[in-house]
Amino acid sequence: MLASLAGVATALSATASTTPTPPPQNSMVIDVVSANGSGCPLGTAAVTVSPDSKAFTVSYSEFTAQVGADAAATAFRKNCQLGLNVNVPQGYTYAIARVDYRGFAHLEPGAKATQSSVYYFQGEPNTGKTKRSFAGPLDGDWQRTDTFGVGSLSFLPCGEKRYLNINTELRVNAGRSDKRKASFLTMDSTDGNLDTVYHVAWKRC
Repeated sequence: MLASLAGVATALSATASTTPTPPPQNSMVIDVVSANGSGCPLGTAAVTVSPDSKAFTVSYSEFTAQVGADAAATAFRKNCQLGLNVNVPQGYTYAIARVDYRGFAHLEPGAKATQSSVYYFQGEPNTGKTKRSFAGPLDGDWQRTDTFGVGSLSFLPCGEKRYLNINTELRVNAGRSDKRKASFLTMDSTDGNLDTVYHVAWKRC
């Protein structure tokens, strides 16, 4: 229903300028058109926009992959596919310039985990992909940042309405770890709010 989760490191669009401009005075409005996947059951993903329109945040409350102990056989992989309808002020377009991922990891010695993301505009053949790896022993908060240079920004074609599709996956492998002990990777917190922040570059049409 939605095409896929989480930023864009693709070839520069033919309509894109190589010099992003300051954000417009009018704020952008983002609607979650669809949220699909084991990592974001209905009602567990939310989007907010920063006051300066330079970033937006996706918050998750049930995004955890785990193995070992009493974990279900399918719990080793969790994903969330978001379809976002980004309404931008007239005369502007945008690209994703940087993505900050945050979460918590507990990996027993010998266990491994990955966090990967794919993000693109609806109908675009080019796809941006990122992947991060973790290895146990590990126990604590984690943060990863993907930054895309101006020359590789992929701007939404001016005047077109296309959903921004973001697909994020968490995966944990028990490896040589003690299978009686739990290992997990999460993009949520005990209070239900750890965020993924997407920083926006603007361009005048």
